[in-house]
Amino acid sequence: MGEGNGYRWVVLGVGTFAQAATATYFLGLAAVTPALRDHYNLSLAGVGALIGVISVGLIATLIAWGGAADRFGERGVMTAGLVGSAIALGAATFVRDPIGVGALLLLAGASGASVNAASGRAVLTWFPARNRGMAMAVRQTSVPVGAAAAAVALPAVATAWGVPAVFTVLAATCVVAAVAVAVWIREPPGRGATGRAPATGVRTVLADPRLLRLSVGGMLLVVPQFLGSVFLVEVLHDGAGMSLALAGGLLALTQVLGGIGRLGNGFWSDRAGSRLGPLRIVALAVAVGFGLAAVLEPGPAPLLAAVLVPAAALAISWNGLVFTAAGELAPQGRAATAMAVSNTANYVGAAAAPPLGGLVAQAAGWPAMLVMGAIAAVGALVTLRRSRVEGSRPDVPVV
Repeated sequence: MGEGNGYRWVVLGVGTFAQAATATYFLGLAAVTPALRDHYNLSLAGVGALIGVISVGLIATLIAWGGAADRFGERGVMTAGLVGSAIALGAATFVRDPIGVGALLLLAGASGASVNAASGRAVLTWFPARNRGMAMAVRQTSVPVGAAAAAVALPAVATAWGVPAVFTVLAATCVVAAVAVAVWIREPPGRGATGRAPATGVRTVLADPRLLRLSVGGMLLVVPQFLGSVFLVEVLHDGAGMSLALAGGLLALTQVLGGIGRLGNGFWSDRAGSRLGPLRIVALAVAVGFGLAAVLEPGPAPLLAAVLVPAAALAISWNGLVFTAAGELAPQGRAATAMAVSNTANYVGAAAAPPLGGLVAQAAGWPAMLVMGAIAAVGALVTLRRSRVEGSRPDVPVV
């Protein structure tokens, strides 16, 4: 099997597919929140907590998986994680108790964290700096693409066969991704299978103030991202009276637009030679969009959708910029660890946003929840404007 420069596209394709497989349950379950609420007899806050617990598992293990990928390589780490996710999701098919299902989703999140850290490292190390932003954007596009595919498929599965069948489909997707990783993921030529990471440890990565500010900015931007992704169907259906089918279709459209935005942002950052400049502009646009949606809700459903869908798509589009900057900031040989630190902050926000958003919506209505997203985006903008992360030097190769 040839492993020259052309092989990088195989690595990119498989890494993208593996990340999309985990996105089908990490984000895709939001498309069946009404079915989950009915099946497990949950409140809005309860279903938000059920989905958010996946992020808790990711938070607990992401940095450890990143260190393992730096030390042992991507193939074994991703394969083991995808198999673990498949086992946990498959077991959820047979469990009716919401606490038991929550525990299995926690395990699925902990296993899926392997892909978040290792697939990014694989792409980062195979591609040169001049088009790394675009390559990482393609990889990051896998998240909204996987979520969009789930948003289209899972409601139909839930309607026809029920919630247990949803978990069966998600488990099967992870099995296919695990096989693809085991067969096709390789290290770049000239790199051994062990001993990659130098003596610098996780504490060295955590001591970098640029990386920490970048991580805080990303954590704040995750809030509108997840409020939009998890509750968009509820806002349009419950809040504005839109049909469930149309609201689900708009969620899928949001994920597709978010994926296109990730590609555009990656190309933009390569041309600009900066990850932070585009990121600040996106944060400002998200704040404006969520604020305007809060003013319009309640209101005519078409007008609300015309504002909220683009705002939610923008809130999805920024991740590749932060992810790439984190890898470029990393000490030698610690790209996966640095990206894992940044992603851990993201998943703190991802775990907290759905249940908090549900509580705010229950207490003060959907406009208050949308204002919450706007405030978080403003906080991210302030953090990133004060940050000097431009030292991330996209011209420096990651090896």
